[in-house]
Amino acid sequence: MSTFDESTIQTSYEYIASRLPDEFKTVKLGIICGTGLGTLVETIDPATKLELHYADIPGFATSKVVGHASKLVFGHLGDERTPTVFMVGRFHFYEGHTMQQCTLPVRVMKLLGVETLIVTNAAGSLNVKQKVGDLMVLQDHLFLPGLVGSHPLIGHNLESFGPRFPAMSDAYNFRLRQLAFKAGHQVGISLNDMHEGVYCMVSGPSFETSAESRLLQQNSADAVGMSTVPEVVVARHCGIKVLGISLMTNAVVISRGRNAKMQVMIDAGLPCDDLIHEDIDRDALVANHEEVLETGAARALDMQRLVKKIADLLVLDGQK
Repeated sequence: MSTFDESTIQTSYEYIASRLPDEFKTVKLGIICGTGLGTLVETIDPATKLELHYADIPGFATSKVVGHASKLVFGHLGDERTPTVFMVGRFHFYEGHTMQQCTLPVRVMKLLGVETLIVTNAAGSLNVKQKVGDLMVLQDHLFLPGLVGSHPLIGHNLESFGPRFPAMSDAYNFRLRQLAFKAGHQVGISLNDMHEGVYCMVSGPSFETSAESRLLQQNSADAVGMSTVPEVVVARHCGIKVLGISLMTNAVVISRGRNAKMQVMIDAGLPCDDLIHEDIDRDALVANHEEVLETGAARALDMQRLVKKIADLLVLDGQK
């Protein structure tokens, strides 16, 4: 789909809406589960859980990535029993989908009544203060594919959803960020293990080289991943408030590593003071998808408790 067809959104919405019981005809909270974080759906009340597989929904794609179950799940979340729609798995640009295809579910969520969207992802840490297993609340983002023309809002603007030139300086709602840290504290997650920072989206699917990682780090990025930002952009275009949470699943390799020429000169006893050399075996530090999944599984219960508490705080905050 090179340009976006508004009728596709409506068809997807009508299919979903026709299968929803009255209690889910209007759903104010949407959650997108990132790689390895699909267990977030286990926080909902199983008695009212409703699942729709992406393959059955017109216009939806199915993710082929391990850790993405490809289903839309409705249920009541938290003690306040908030009607919620979960995307258990997302579509990725690197799978060959267009940016418009990747963000179609967010448009559908808008038609379903979603007012707040929580987007989660697995990310690589570029900030030495963020350990593997730590959480980062998104304060801002760098959208590298979008800056060079791969943007979900390219093409005819959908005026019924939002303006031609939406602002992104307020992409991540300040009040929602406050509630995320408050929720973390209340469920026993150390605030030393929760951070606030800038997420950078790259297209993938290859992990970054160390030179690319240093470039991102030097340009204010605290974490890097291959998703999330297109969904955030479209959500803000629709007027949906956004909270983003990254789970640090690996430490990005930033070191230059050993210099082959220098090593030969050292071995030969030749002077080599002008060469950069770090005695680090980068081959032992390479990122891999298995590590991402393992960290997601290890942190699953904390993420469940956090998101569940955020949903409850949203309700209580709206009652003030």
